[in-house]
Amino acid sequence: MRRVEAIADNWDMICAETAAGPVSLVVFGASGDLACRKLYPSLYQLYRRELLAGGFYLVGCGRSVYSDDTFRDMVKRSLSDAGEDLAGAQDFLGRLFFCSGDYDDLAFYLRIQERLTELDERYTIQGCRIFYLSLPPFLYRAVIDRMRESNLSCPAATGRMQHIRMIVEKPFGDDLHSAKELDSRLHRCFDESQIYRIDHYLGKETVQNLLIFRFANSIFEPLWNRNFIDHIQITIAESVGVEHRAGYYDKSGAMRDMFQNHLLQLVSLVGMEPPASFEADCIRDEKAKLLRCIHPFTEDEIDRCVVAGQYGPGQVNGERLQGYCEEEGVPADSQTETFLAAKLTIDNWRWKGVPFYLRTGKRMDRRMTEIVITFRPVAHSMFGVAGLDAFAANTLRFQIQPEEGMYLSLQAKRPGSKLCMSGLKLAVDYQTVFGMKMPEAYQRLLLDCMTGDPMLFTRQDSVVLSWQIVQPVLDYWAKGGKKLFRYVAGQAAFGAADALMQRDGRSWRV
Repeated sequence: MRRVEAIADNWDMICAETAAGPVSLVVFGASGDLACRKLYPSLYQLYRRELLAGGFYLVGCGRSVYSDDTFRDMVKRSLSDAGEDLAGAQDFLGRLFFCSGDYDDLAFYLRIQERLTELDERYTIQGCRIFYLSLPPFLYRAVIDRMRESNLSCPAATGRMQHIRMIVEKPFGDDLHSAKELDSRLHRCFDESQIYRIDHYLGKETVQNLLIFRFANSIFEPLWNRNFIDHIQITIAESVGVEHRAGYYDKSGAMRDMFQNHLLQLVSLVGMEPPASFEADCIRDEKAKLLRCIHPFTEDEIDRCVVAGQYGPGQVNGERLQGYCEEEGVPADSQTETFLAAKLTIDNWRWKGVPFYLRTGKRMDRRMTEIVITFRPVAHSMFGVAGLDAFAANTLRFQIQPEEGMYLSLQAKRPGSKLCMSGLKLAVDYQTVFGMKMPEAYQRLLLDCMTGDPMLFTRQDSVVLSWQIVQPVLDYWAKGGKKLFRYVAGQAAFGAADALMQRDGRSWRV
């Protein structure tokens, strides 16, 4: 297929960015992998772009025994590992502090409170305070309860009225009951408007661009319905295995780890109705409405509409890859799914009869996340007399990773012979077109929380609705109904997943 690049017209750029005001950030789990790989490099980029106010500081909290200086050295290493330019990093690092203690010890939170009061005076913080749970979910209960008991989450704790917010990392529970229990616990301490449930996929540029693409271009919205779209595919494929996450992943699996959150959030963005305005609650209302319209799984449909798989041993470039049950920390008889494919249907006027095919898997042949809109084929080929009575349908592909971009496939005549048809791809590669490296999703999400914009964060009703969609499958599996297919590590697909679409006369995009 031939490729035609797009060019961004600088004269047409319309930009809106809001810098954060004075803010203090309190990170629980400050020496953990997530904080080091994602949070500190993203905060440093915001600092370098002058999107953090002069009144900014961060207090790391955790069980590690660090002084302020040793904590700063650790963060400096994480910035270096991320390839950041450390010229001028000294002022940023000087705003970082550490408080050691046990998460279940009330005295730990009282020490944090004392430190915050002292630093608020030094940095003249009278605006926003953000708590970040960069922790394994089993620690959420202790931290939230001790915060409430110590009044750490209360504005009166500092003697000033403040905007207090809490960022919570997924998973938001591990089933419908635990998700509701977590919400109940959070709401004893925080109002819903203060809770920012973070899903880093929603901070990716291409995902954000779905809103702009759909609702700022008049040529596409009229086509965004059952009259013109045949089906939609959403894929999140990973080339890596379970790695060091076996303890968490074996209790979670692909359904809880990826499907219930990332994939269903992407479905809601692709399928939602046009919001009344570009405001957080308007957009989140429409996403929730879409989730309510997803046809619920019944027991007699699950085996037909859901495929679960687990990777076995394989080989890539002559290197043997372990099967899932051979991975360190995974039980030899584990029945945890590392692959999931499903067919969803949506019971509303726009999408009736248009299937959404979703898949996610570990140890696939490549790392890839994409959304593919496949349009209906032409109703009648006028080129049948020349033997061209069938050709590929037009597709619109949003690639989210590894490189972000948008690609539209068309049919066109090749130069030369009287009639020679060729596929043509109109390509927008973000990094090439805009001449810049795509910012880490956490930059967008952290800045939005600091400025009080919850648009890209998941609201309570969407969390509950997502669990309601997957809970029948989890219940069916818990009763012994799970069929776990094996696939070879390093391959693109396997038969049972292919059959999910082939029964409908369709196939996955390779």
